[in-house]
Amino acid sequence: MKITGVEIRPGNIIEYEKGIWKVTKIQHTQPGKGGAYMQVEAKNLIDGRKLNNRFRSADTVEKVRLDTKDFQFLYAEGDDLVFMDKDSFEQINISKDVVGEAHEFLQDGMDVVLELWEERPISVELPETIEATIVEADAVVKGQTASSSYKPAILDNGVRVMVPPHITSGTKIVVHVYDREYVRRAD
Repeated sequence: MKITGVEIRPGNIIEYEKGIWKVTKIQHTQPGKGGAYMQVEAKNLIDGRKLNNRFRSADTVEKVRLDTKDFQFLYAEGDDLVFMDKDSFEQINISKDVVGEAHEFLQDGMDVVLELWEERPISVELPETIEATIVEADAVVKGQTASSSYKPAILDNGVRVMVPPHITSGTKIVVHVYDREYVRRAD
């Protein structure tokens, strides 16, 4: 679907200069002299490059729709992650770079959503939160107020997070995957 340069919005996936870009920021500018334009920041979904470009109202770009499919994470194999299509049971290898830092939170059997462009996986969406166990937590420093002080802790997947002082080793907690922040104690 073709859209004009001033119709571009954050979150749009556009095809531009033979690449697929996810729009991260826009700024509509209407100078006193000349036509209005949209200043667009975008990230290439294939190779991670950044784009900062002006699109005038006369410019057109192709708005891309991505297909989404449910997959299940099976295991890590070197720098690749192996996922299984939940419908066809077909396995697919995806580089850890596609998932980004969130790959540390993948757990065996975890359900994820893959975004595909022309049958090629370009992003993996994990659940917002996961449950993890604290394997190591620093001792509480006396004299700190409980309301604002957090201490470092290491999860069973090796990720370091900040937790409230009352959390100790062996405690199961809920962690926000993309912010890497403590949410609450697990039930």
